[in-house]
Amino acid sequence: MFSEIESKVDSGLRITPEEAVFLFNTDRIHLLGKLAARVAERLNGKSAYFVRNRHINPTNICVNRCRFCAFSRSRGEEGAYELGIEDILGRIASSPPGLREIHLVGGLHPDWGIEHYTELLSAVKREFPGLHIKGFTAVEIDYIAGKSGLTVEETIRRLMEAGLDAMPGGGAEIFSASVRTRLCPEKITGERWLEIHRTAHSLGLPTNATMLYGHLESIEERVEHLERLRWLQDETGGFQAFIPLSYHPDNTEIGGGTASGLDDLRTIAVSRIFLDNFPHIKAYWIMLGEKLSQVALLFGADDLEGTVIEEKITHSAGAKTSEGLSISQIVNLIARAGRIPVERDALYNEVCRYEVDGDG
Repeated sequence: MFSEIESKVDSGLRITPEEAVFLFNTDRIHLLGKLAARVAERLNGKSAYFVRNRHINPTNICVNRCRFCAFSRSRGEEGAYELGIEDILGRIASSPPGLREIHLVGGLHPDWGIEHYTELLSAVKREFPGLHIKGFTAVEIDYIAGKSGLTVEETIRRLMEAGLDAMPGGGAEIFSASVRTRLCPEKITGERWLEIHRTAHSLGLPTNATMLYGHLESIEERVEHLERLRWLQDETGGFQAFIPLSYHPDNTEIGGGTASGLDDLRTIAVSRIFLDNFPHIKAYWIMLGEKLSQVALLFGADDLEGTVIEEKITHSAGAKTSEGLSISQIVNLIARAGRIPVERDALYNEVCRYEVDGDG
């Protein structure tokens, strides 16, 4: 069956969910990687992208306490924090030169409504007018809308008017209702997540999409998740990138183990092959680790995220990676994988193409 799927993919034809399940289960891992790499090269050549960005988590205080999350805290709990607007501006100002994007994601703070977020966005744009703001997961958007008595469309419009440029893909986890009930029953449904991203796309706001894997889900449920993303992308074309997120169990309520390196690579590869309408697949080095992310560039990924600088959410769950990487570190990771390092802006426009030999 592998050869038939390979023929379809090389001809530019779409594979079925059943074929995706087969690819997840195949032991022909090297051939799977080569097939995914050909798809990636058809879309983006030998380029592998990154951006000068910084992750800022305004608060870990959250009215949801999802069982898989080691980051969130209740108000008054040890380790709970909230950053004021001046704190956030200070962190941006202290970043290395050339910062292009900030990534704002945090907990569902019991006191913060739309006014707090529009004030934050306006302040960032006023102080750093050229900075691209990617912020607020669909879960946050839903919460802000409900707390403020607004529709999702009204909420997104107001955030965009204040300076929001894009949305991240977090909060998707796994769309399967049966898994979601055990994993994060407090969270919005998969249908609601898709609806919010559909609304964002209709307003011209680009977004990303994610999938958290390696916890309670089956392979079939992973593929179902991918299929629903493919359907929405067929409809709207608003997703920029897909980011598979490997589950980290430390300090979480559900515990468990981690996905193997081979499972990580399979997930990257099958995602690249199945999501034929997504322009980019991201190997999120924070979760995969720097070295496995390198290998993922040979398994269909074409983006290593960015400098990040200060990552908290995954490290709360036991990530052993750095909290940030320098430009030279990212360039060397990419070059040593035999790919061309391309610095991009937040919308995947090329900023700089680095000429580095294969030995870094």
